[in-house]
Amino acid sequence: MEKLLGEFSLGLFFWQTLLFVALLLLLKKFAWKPILDAVNERETSIKDSLSAAEKARDDMEAVQADNKRILKEARAERDALLAEAKTASVQIVNQAKEDAKAAADKITAHAQETIQNEKIAAINELKGQVASLSIDIAEKVIQTELKDKATQEQLVSQLVKEIAVK
Repeated sequence: MEKLLGEFSLGLFFWQTLLFVALLLLLKKFAWKPILDAVNERETSIKDSLSAAEKARDDMEAVQADNKRILKEARAERDALLAEAKTASVQIVNQAKEDAKAAADKITAHAQETIQNEKIAAINELKGQVASLSIDIAEKVIQTELKDKATQEQLVSQLVKEIAVK
């Protein structure tokens, strides 16, 4: 029986090997090539996706670098504009102060000139009144016959009272 079993096992092994080889040939002819093509296509697709992802990452880094550069330039420009605006505002304030001081000086000078002119006019008017009064006094003194010193003193004191009243 062992001999029969040994021959059966050997025959079975032969047929299994033959079937396996036939199956391999059939798979090679019909299935192996499409499977390998699909695997190669998938591998190519994965490689393309990886290279596209790498390119996208590089592009993203370049865009981020550009954004940082643009942001840095914008900040520098903003700082320059702020400094320029501050300088301009200081100049405007200083100019306004100078203009106000010049206007105040002009008004003060004009006021002093007006005061001086009014003072001169008042002095001239006072001189005119004094001259007029002097002439009036002299006229009255001459018109009146002065006989003695008492009459003369009485006349002068009367004229002084009249001057004080006016």
